[in-house]
Amino acid sequence: MLYEEEALHYHKFPRPGKIEVIPLKPCFSQYDLSLAYTPGVAAPCMKIKENPDKSFEYTARGNLVGVITNGTAVLGLGNIGPLAGKPVMEGKAVLFKRFADIDVFDIEINTSDPDEFIRTVKLLEPTFGGINLEDIKAPECFYIEEQLIARMSIPVFHDDQHGTAIISAAGLLNACILTDKKPEHLRVVINGAGAAAIACAGMYIQLGIQKENIVFVDSKGVIYKGREQGMNKYKEKFAADTSARTLQDAVKGADVLIGLSVKGAFYPELLQSMNAKPIIFALANPEAEIDYHEAKKARPDAIVATGRSDHPNQVNNVLGFPFIFRGALDVRATQINDRMKLAAVHALAELAREDVPDSVIRAYGGCSIQFGPDYIIPTPLDSRILLKVAPAVAKAAQESGVARNKIVHHNEYIQMLEAKLGPEREIIRKFIIRAQQKPKKIVLPEGNQSVILRAAAQVVQEGIADPIVIGDSDEIKTLARNLHISLDGIEILDHQKSPLFNVFSEKLFEKRARKGWSMAETQRLLRSRYLFGAMLVNEGLADGAVHGVDCYYPYAIRPILQVTPLKPGIKKAAGVYLMIFRDRTMFFADATVNINPSAEDLAEIALLTADLAGFFDITPRIAMLSFSNFGSTDHPDSRRVARAVEIVREKSPHLIIDGEMQADTAVVQDILSHQFPFNRLKTPANILIFPELSSGNIAYKLLNRLGGAKAVGPLLMGISKPFNVLPRGSDMENIVNVIAITVAQAQESEKGECRLEGEGL
Repeated sequence: MLYEEEALHYHKFPRPGKIEVIPLKPCFSQYDLSLAYTPGVAAPCMKIKENPDKSFEYTARGNLVGVITNGTAVLGLGNIGPLAGKPVMEGKAVLFKRFADIDVFDIEINTSDPDEFIRTVKLLEPTFGGINLEDIKAPECFYIEEQLIARMSIPVFHDDQHGTAIISAAGLLNACILTDKKPEHLRVVINGAGAAAIACAGMYIQLGIQKENIVFVDSKGVIYKGREQGMNKYKEKFAADTSARTLQDAVKGADVLIGLSVKGAFYPELLQSMNAKPIIFALANPEAEIDYHEAKKARPDAIVATGRSDHPNQVNNVLGFPFIFRGALDVRATQINDRMKLAAVHALAELAREDVPDSVIRAYGGCSIQFGPDYIIPTPLDSRILLKVAPAVAKAAQESGVARNKIVHHNEYIQMLEAKLGPEREIIRKFIIRAQQKPKKIVLPEGNQSVILRAAAQVVQEGIADPIVIGDSDEIKTLARNLHISLDGIEILDHQKSPLFNVFSEKLFEKRARKGWSMAETQRLLRSRYLFGAMLVNEGLADGAVHGVDCYYPYAIRPILQVTPLKPGIKKAAGVYLMIFRDRTMFFADATVNINPSAEDLAEIALLTADLAGFFDITPRIAMLSFSNFGSTDHPDSRRVARAVEIVREKSPHLIIDGEMQADTAVVQDILSHQFPFNRLKTPANILIFPELSSGNIAYKLLNRLGGAKAVGPLLMGISKPFNVLPRGSDMENIVNVIAITVAQAQESEKGECRLEGEGL
């Protein structure tokens, strides 16, 4: 129920749906309008009339895919109709954009007549560079795709068929390598005979598996030669010459078992009848034919894959369709043929066998990831997939003669792909996944705040953290009931009634006695949930804390500084915002703590932020900001910033840093290159150090509200324990993001402590 409510809220607020159209060109002045529309638009119109291929140059067609359905086979929901299927199509649009920077119009066609559907889609050809068919029931989907491929001169791809086939084929190739089995010798059983199952069989045959070694089983049993009930021409093509009539009969002695059917279709005794080192892909969604762990328990020698993200070897279509279309669109392919699909299979299989970068390993919690039984398919967050699959597909299109454009310089194409989707785009999702690998106890002192309680429920549901909320137990339970939030997995701590209160009073008095605190004053202040939460972390009873939504920043940070020491050698704490733009990620510091920092303070802030950027797998390029450019104005404020640059260079000569400089100089390549070619940044900065608190605070808030940037944070730097203070009024998404980052910081802190213990320090 909670998940359903969260999903409905997600799709409805703050604006219904998941996609929007954003103009690429300026449209502010009368002159802009005259170019965008009449009379200027006539020029490209006439060029396209003379040569239709010019539509790819003068319109968005070349990067536009139509995701089209009639809603007859939506996910696991069945024939719910085109309108009810629209949220799924919008979701597909999000994935296209997120993973391959491909724009999408989703189109829901209200017909179950295949020929009417075909005619409608064919008439839309001038709009799109490619067509992704989605959620159309079998066997009509086969006929529809065949006809549209034959009638259209742009790529048509039914992902429900070929997506699963391509990803599972990549996994199957690697499973064969690990089990030392040859595709041509495999005996394969496929349970299910829908669109994906039929396409899988076709793809497996291209890998070398013999057609006569494939046995299909549907709801009526084995599909054998001579069977009449429940047959069609697509099933007939794979009718086996066998005496087996049940799934149990077919599986005996099989090497591979593919499930594209329903939950519970497989069971331990069934798997035990297979050959040694079986390959078992239980791909039903949302629940597999057999649970991953149950399958491994029944057959420890098996390689097992499912469609679930919480188990190894997830067969996820998102590994395929965005990148296949990216390669096809980039060479203006007329179709996505078997050569291109097979190229995607081999590219994915090869990538899984390559050394996994540390950034990917960190994204999945720091655990070792290497080619083996639990890693036969790349992970969805591996940014290398775009750079591997799209070029392979584009090359196959060229070699098979369906490409209208040629990619001459491979390296330049790779660079173009990297520019489209930098790894920073997924920085937050990576930290969420990293947190999920080893959740930590995170204190949320503001347990009486609805947004905090919602965030706590969210991090439990996603497995990000084990939250401890502080506050009156009855008040929190009442709030949870009103919000329809489950408190399962959330620890409630009433700090004023806790036996820890007296223990913490003694320890805190000892810590603050020489700061003017009496015991009575200590006990009075400890009634603050913020101070109590800080003590939980300081005493090792929790791993980190996040708070601040219900008080001003100075009041939120003070309890942390009263309890927890700074890192060795650090004189002042500082706050940084992670600013995520469409095409870049930046760090803004200090935007929360130090009102008028000295040159030494600015240098320390720069060094702390550089360390934090490294924690985020980003190479720091630091710009020290001012109203002056490299001494253009001789003023104490500009000299202070210039001195900070000198201090940083003295302490850390390897860092890329320059200044003082104006903000536009720091972020605009043309200004850096042409007006100040001597600069040491060479490319735009990703860390901006502001000369005082007011400028940093103003900048991040304006960009967050008006500039299209997503502000995450602030993140607290310089403290010896994982604490982060939220801006007042934070939304739930930011709170969840900050909690995930705090968990990752706690994981990193734990590693550091382990290293020190190992070194005997």
